[in-house]
Amino acid sequence: MTDLLVKLYELPPLEAALTRVRQSGVEVRRALAAEKHVVLAWIAEQFYPHWVSECEVAFSRQPNSCFVAVEQGQIVGFACYDATCKNFFGPTGVDESQRGRGIGAALLLACLHAMAGQGYAYGIIGGVGPADFYARIVGAIEIPDSTPGIYGDMLSS
Repeated sequence: MTDLLVKLYELPPLEAALTRVRQSGVEVRRALAAEKHVVLAWIAEQFYPHWVSECEVAFSRQPNSCFVAVEQGQIVGFACYDATCKNFFGPTGVDESQRGRGIGAALLLACLHAMAGQGYAYGIIGGVGPADFYARIVGAIEIPDSTPGIYGDMLSS
């Protein structure tokens, strides 16, 4: 899985993506520290153990670098940045039953705009699966020779 590069100074507007999901009843916001146990448990149930570890790092940042998508008091998606490495977006995931509603795009843009606000000019999306999604939403391009990238020597259980 390759890494992608995004120009953070040419991002689509965030507010349009937030409005789209808000109109369908989903709020995208920065997670609260007091919600850490809920978010980590949800990620563990829905996705991969190593994503829990990465998200835990996001919660150690100030400000917290984890965003959540919430509908009727329940998490339906999450996204982190500066977790695996500085200037990296991810991990991110949306409940399988909620995909196609713009939630992933809103989470992506919330994180990338936050990264731009911290002074980053470019962002890296590490080890991507859906490269077409990132290219379509934020114009991400492949970083040559970035496979396996930083994940190449990762320990397995």
